[in-house]
Amino acid sequence: MISIRHLCITFVNPDGSSFDALKDVSCEIRKGEVVGIIGPSGCGKSSLLRTINLMTPPTSGKILFEGENITAKGYPINRLRQRMGMVFQTFNLFEHLNVLGNVTLGPMKLKGVSQAEAEREAMQYLHQVGMDDMSTVMPADLSGGQKQRVAIARCLAMHPDVMLFDEPLSALDPSMVGEVQSVIRQLAQEGMTMLIATHRLKFARDVSSRVIFMNEGRIHEDGTPQQIFENPTRSTTKAFVQQIYKLWFTIEEDDFDIVGMHSKILQFCNKYNITDVIETAQQIINMMVLLVLADYRPLTVRLSYIEQLERVTLDFMIKGLSTSPLQDEGVDLSSLAIIRELGKKIVEEPTKLGFRVKVLL
Repeated sequence: MISIRHLCITFVNPDGSSFDALKDVSCEIRKGEVVGIIGPSGCGKSSLLRTINLMTPPTSGKILFEGENITAKGYPINRLRQRMGMVFQTFNLFEHLNVLGNVTLGPMKLKGVSQAEAEREAMQYLHQVGMDDMSTVMPADLSGGQKQRVAIARCLAMHPDVMLFDEPLSALDPSMVGEVQSVIRQLAQEGMTMLIATHRLKFARDVSSRVIFMNEGRIHEDGTPQQIFENPTRSTTKAFVQQIYKLWFTIEEDDFDIVGMHSKILQFCNKYNITDVIETAQQIINMMVLLVLADYRPLTVRLSYIEQLERVTLDFMIKGLSTSPLQDEGVDLSSLAIIRELGKKIVEEPTKLGFRVKVLL
């Protein structure tokens, strides 16, 4: 369906220096595929999508869309964009039009569809994304998740053959991510061909039929979600997909700033969309730090999140200790019992520097 051949993009800076955003990228996208594009920031994910849509012209190479060279001089870009919709992370809705007006504008202006027909189809697509009851609402009165769903309906109203999603979840509050994910999953089940650039690895794994890992402007690995996430062939891919996010605290004295600590935990959980563990993590930290391990200073506390495994853990580490502090005679057993109920599992293990108590949330 889409054939990308030796695609390169070079940006020239004002000072005369240059930057290669894409370096000899080649791949084939087949009809009905859902291709998740992952990789670190600046790896070329967005540049690739913008070039496929000809928002950024390539420096060299070419793109064939159903046999037509869309990078050829004089190719009608408007015709391409009627068949290839793009959803941006910043929504790009027309603020002066209500929800219905945003969805009907394209079909009426670009395809010559009558207003009545455009509105009839728009309501169908708004219903599909769960926004039909807000057709008269202005964009300023919508949440981020609602705006993104309208943006998806606007693309669908053009009857595209392909949809490109450029980080469709990154601008959303954690509470709104699920509603947009469900719409994209529904489109995948219906057989829509999609390319999705995303930094959310679990989402890419769940929704994609194929995953491309990009790094430094190149495709480093291309395969099924199972292959990329469970058995990658390249070390760069393995390091990226097994990425672990961590938040550290070192408690030296009893009068530490526990309020500030909880504030940072809240920010961390919001950032990585694990808000469901906030209350549990804070309760366990309070009891471990203030009661169970109150006699151990310095005490290092680490909150870890492995996105691929959806695993959240709390580690309490004591340097120079050779046995578990939970086995001490004076341990607060009532607090420890509550912690065991709150957590999924407690692991007590020695480390090279001391001893660690790990609580799985």
